[in-house]
Amino acid sequence: MKILVPVKRVVDYNVKVRVKADGTGVDIANVKMSMNPFDEIAVEEAVRLKEAGVATEVVAVSCGLGACQETLRAAMAIGADRGILVETDVELQPLAVAKLLKAVCDKEQPTLVIAGKQAIDDDANQTGQMLAALAAWPQATFASKLVIADGKAQVTREIDGGLETLSISLPAVVTTDLRLNEPRYATLPNIMKAKKKPLDTYKPADLGVDVTPRLTTLKVAEPPKRSAGELVADIAQLVDKLKNVAKVL
Repeated sequence: MKILVPVKRVVDYNVKVRVKADGTGVDIANVKMSMNPFDEIAVEEAVRLKEAGVATEVVAVSCGLGACQETLRAAMAIGADRGILVETDVELQPLAVAKLLKAVCDKEQPTLVIAGKQAIDDDANQTGQMLAALAAWPQATFASKLVIADGKAQVTREIDGGLETLSISLPAVVTTDLRLNEPRYATLPNIMKAKKKPLDTYKPADLGVDVTPRLTTLKVAEPPKRSAGELVADIAQLVDKLKNVAKVL
């Protein structure tokens, strides 16, 4: 059983994001980049399935600039067996990424795709669902537990009312939620080994995919700054403020 794990290079979650002065996007110059946290969870789950003897190979895939090789090496340090980079300097949007992943799936023939539910840069939460639709595979999103048995994936997913358990046939697409697992730290020996693991590079044209952007970003702006809070002496004053100042009552 082969598992394919898409990984995305994003601004590190510890970094305070700054908007460019002209409002055209986010400033990533000299900013620390790392693997999308939800994708780390996906890699960890795939590696755990391999360690349990369920999977035989874990393949990490990334789409974007050449620097995404670092993200793939990080995935291989966690335990992925090899990496695939679809290299392009075009701004990739969810549908384009889904099409690239579909082409990679056609080439690699994985039994399962485990992806992060969303990337922390655009928060689109679309690529996994689009990939499942393009491949005509069953999907289970927001997985908090994943069990593979008898040719099926049993997925416990978080919904508004609690938990829902689905049984889907393979091949399939599963997207991960935060509570699925806690990713391990890559050890120094594994980081060194990852440098020697195979990494194949393709261009979108090699896969027959047009990645021309379909959406245009008109403007990027920081959220308005919150005003300072105010202490009140008692409930009566609080109600008065809510009625006459905030006007929410």
